[in-house]
Amino acid sequence: MDQTIGAVFSGRVTSITNFGAFVSFGENQSGLVHISEISDQYVNNVRDFLTEGQEVTIKVLGANNEGRFNLSICKASPHGERRVKTSPNQAKNRRGGPASPPTFEDKLKAFMSDSERKIGDLRKHDQRPNRRRK
Repeated sequence: MDQTIGAVFSGRVTSITNFGAFVSFGENQSGLVHISEISDQYVNNVRDFLTEGQEVTIKVLGANNEGRFNLSICKASPHGERRVKTSPNQAKNRRGGPASPPTFEDKLKAFMSDSERKIGDLRKHDQRPNRRRK
């Protein structure tokens, strides 16, 4: 564990989970970037910000007795600037320009559309004839 706390490295995302991403760096070193340390923006889904195999800049926040490192992407840059490249989902808007965060209206429209689809599925299920089990 030659890495010192506060050191900044370039690493590669090896796997993604619901709670963060595992990044390999240095010589056979790896650690976890918790979901709260991926971006200075709210992260609901890690896959919206990172992909497996992506190169990222990380900062070592600490290590435990088992040699596991706690890492941060947002603290790896000065002043907490966002260093994560945008994912293909965020890369461009419909006009081909940089993507902007979704507005409340966009979120509401997506929610309503998803709700209508789910209600339709439930109605189809309710309209099926009941089959008796023998």
